[in-house]
Amino acid sequence: MIGHVSIGRSFYHCISYCLEDKRELSEKKKLALAMQDHLQHKGRAEVLEYNKCFGNKYELTEQFKDVRKLSRRVEKPMLHLTLRLAPEDTLTKEQLREIGRECAKEFGIADNQYICVLHKDTKEQHIHIVANRVGFNGKVANDSNSYKRMSELCRRLEKKYSLQEVLSPRVFLSSKDRLLPRHDSRKEKLKTDIQQTLKYAGSYLVFERQMQNLGYKVLKSRGISFIDDKKVKIKGSEVGFSLTKIEKILRQKKQLAIKNAGEVKNRNKDSLSISNSFNTGMQNEEKQSYNSGRTGGEVVKEILGVTAQLMNFEYEPDYIDPELQKIPKKKKNKPSLRR
Repeated sequence: MIGHVSIGRSFYHCISYCLEDKRELSEKKKLALAMQDHLQHKGRAEVLEYNKCFGNKYELTEQFKDVRKLSRRVEKPMLHLTLRLAPEDTLTKEQLREIGRECAKEFGIADNQYICVLHKDTKEQHIHIVANRVGFNGKVANDSNSYKRMSELCRRLEKKYSLQEVLSPRVFLSSKDRLLPRHDSRKEKLKTDIQQTLKYAGSYLVFERQMQNLGYKVLKSRGISFIDDKKVKIKGSEVGFSLTKIEKILRQKKQLAIKNAGEVKNRNKDSLSISNSFNTGMQNEEKQSYNSGRTGGEVVKEILGVTAQLMNFEYEPDYIDPELQKIPKKKKNKPSLRR
């Protein structure tokens, strides 16, 4: 189970997001997605519980605002909590409702206004809780150490409901546990996507476009970062692909392609010249034997092979292919024989 905590100023926008379908999806797109993944994109939200409040988004917003006036000093009265189950985990609606109540109790809003909403448009079950941090007594729910509290809550709920255990964020672990290797499926997927994209991208612009087509937002400055469809930001260096390494791989692929293209061009030119000179004296089998060389497919295979070698994580950033470092020697002019 993964939890998320945020606070904000606007009740209306958060309540609207939780109660409505995604705005960027048209009715036609919702139907197409439902046919594709068998999920509920139209009418995705189901309210599991109204706690000391009721109504639609407008009525809820006004009720929250009325109670918020009891503490005018609070700048961010809205509390938004999200709990998402791991893949293949499922709970009944009543169990999800119980989890929502335990979450509200953990964050001190059990007696405050809140709604608990189930979203049905993702494969993993997840609930949203939108709450008023200001209680009917005028006191404000404390939001300190919220991420640590959420992490500890998730671990307790996993044990209580026999759910898959998800690792806590590294920052909340002991110094000893932080040294243990951790498997992060999100980073593994990003690493694989970068590797596959680099195999066929011929330039950085093509690489960036293909990563965007895979659902990533690419941020490039002094380094490079990727934001996936869950809004999670990961640095390229965290998965073994810094901006320097990506650019070096693409540069060496381009240089190798140019080199191979030059070799093929020269070979074809020489073959054509010799073929014209000895066309009448050479048999068809001899011509085929002489002109045998690397085909276009073999050149592509060589480029992909070099790319795979460069993408090896043992690859040193400063490494340059020795073949590309060779500088052609200038021919020395022979001294003229003057008497």
